[in-house]
Amino acid sequence: MHREVKYKRVLLKLSGEILQGDQDYGIDSTAIQSISKEIIEVKALGVEIAISVGGGNIFRGLSASGKGMDRSLADYMGMLATVVNALALQDALEKEGAFTRVMSAIEMIKVAEPYIRRRAIRHMEKGRVVIFAAGTGNPFFSTDTAAALRAAEIGTEVILKATKVDGVYSADPMGDQTAVKFDKLTYLDILSKELKVMDATAISLCKENNIPIIVFNQKIPGNFRGVIMGEKIGTVIKDR
Repeated sequence: MHREVKYKRVLLKLSGEILQGDQDYGIDSTAIQSISKEIIEVKALGVEIAISVGGGNIFRGLSASGKGMDRSLADYMGMLATVVNALALQDALEKEGAFTRVMSAIEMIKVAEPYIRRRAIRHMEKGRVVIFAAGTGNPFFSTDTAAALRAAEIGTEVILKATKVDGVYSADPMGDQTAVKFDKLTYLDILSKELKVMDATAISLCKENNIPIIVFNQKIPGNFRGVIMGEKIGTVIKDR
């Protein structure tokens, strides 16, 4: 283990939007290759990495539900979208030389292992990058909540939420030039200010299990490694 590494076991939360890059939808090969290279760089430091992927670049269950589709069915379709993303990420990582396992909360043994907590931990101990797909396997729960749940189950020290902005702001910085960036926040700050970082269930899970969250800009090269090394990047969310 590199002596300067701050975190030894982490969960990286990747939204579908990160994987679509500059495209309107789908998976951008350039974006996924860039992410994979950064993951490999961090892995080389001896860090155990689990990844939880979203599916919004392919299908967003909540949006479909708002347009009249049955919510449970829409959410299951969203879970399947995360499996597509997980397989694409697996392919990109293995082309860079990593050993990986995709673990799905919905059984589909032809393409992924079923999620089993002890097996996931063992994979990480053996140096494999574990990619969690299909959320929690249940409708009405977001992939952010799934990330918080898996982080608690496998004992990660921190959740690293990769985004397209450099932290948490008081408003959407893309549309509001007066938005103020926060360097530090508590879990209760997120809930009371209704900041759009993770949903309330995910934040509550992190609070109950004392798992800090760091929100950072994945599009800036070296940020993932910098966070792992303890540099002041993005926004840190934890109890004071």
